[in-house]
Amino acid sequence: MNPLTADAGVRAGLGRRWSLFAILVPVVLLLALWPAARAVVEFLLPWEFWPSVLLSAAIAVLLFARGVRRAARLGVRTGAWRQGTYYGAVLVLYLAMQSQVDYYAQHMFYIHRLQHLVLHHIGPFFLILTAPQRLLLLGMPRGVRRRLFAPLRRNRIVRGVLHVVLHPVLAPILFVGGVGFWLLSSMHFDVMLSLPLYKLMNWSMIIDGLPFWWLILDRRPSPPAAMGFGGRIVALWLVMVGQIMIGAAIGLAQHDLYPVYAICGRAFALSPLVDQELGGLVVWIPGAMMSVLATIVVLSIHREVPRKAAARRR
Repeated sequence: MNPLTADAGVRAGLGRRWSLFAILVPVVLLLALWPAARAVVEFLLPWEFWPSVLLSAAIAVLLFARGVRRAARLGVRTGAWRQGTYYGAVLVLYLAMQSQVDYYAQHMFYIHRLQHLVLHHIGPFFLILTAPQRLLLLGMPRGVRRRLFAPLRRNRIVRGVLHVVLHPVLAPILFVGGVGFWLLSSMHFDVMLSLPLYKLMNWSMIIDGLPFWWLILDRRPSPPAAMGFGGRIVALWLVMVGQIMIGAAIGLAQHDLYPVYAICGRAFALSPLVDQELGGLVVWIPGAMMSVLATIVVLSIHREVPRKAAARRR
């Protein structure tokens, strides 16, 4: 027998075995992990499907992706961290409202507070941290930009609303007030039993959070930014004090402030006061720590301003 023919036959046999192995291993792993994978998939599926959430997330992703591609054609590269942070923020916001998290948020007060921490603090913070405004504008079709966005930008009512929500004094008040308003006991009772009000509350968290973080994380000095770096830090710490006060009032209360969860039925075997204490701690500690994180980011932006100014002068 020709040695070359024999070697070719051996290699062919080994290749077939490795091909079979490459097919069988993923199949075996899938069968072994299917119960856990199925549980994860079911958890990520919407509890109550909201078309508005899916549509908003899809538009946010598509506009940003188009903006990144168009910027690249103009010679401006968008870093991987920036893209990953933006897409991650959109995904987190989507899952907070369109997964089983929403079910548990309707049946446990402390999970409800975690949900709003994502919608009001974490998601908008990281979304605005990527400074997506120019890329989103670049990603708009020209017709939409000219016929819809430009007229809206010039509209007096729109400009008046933006003046209020981006006002250096009013923005922090609205930010803390947005948290406290929905936590009023009587208001919370009505909202949790009304699907339209519940949807309005969740959307208002995002809408309330975005302008505040836009004001705080603006990478420009003042002017043209609406608030100087010192003012931003003061606002962040005032917001932190406000959240600590709200969290303490809830967590240290000696009676059940939110009996609506007894009507909805609690998902876990926790007493009303323990559930309430945990919810108060979520407002108190993680909410306040976001101000600390934002302070660090603002100081970092402040340090970058002289470098960018010097680079532009060269």
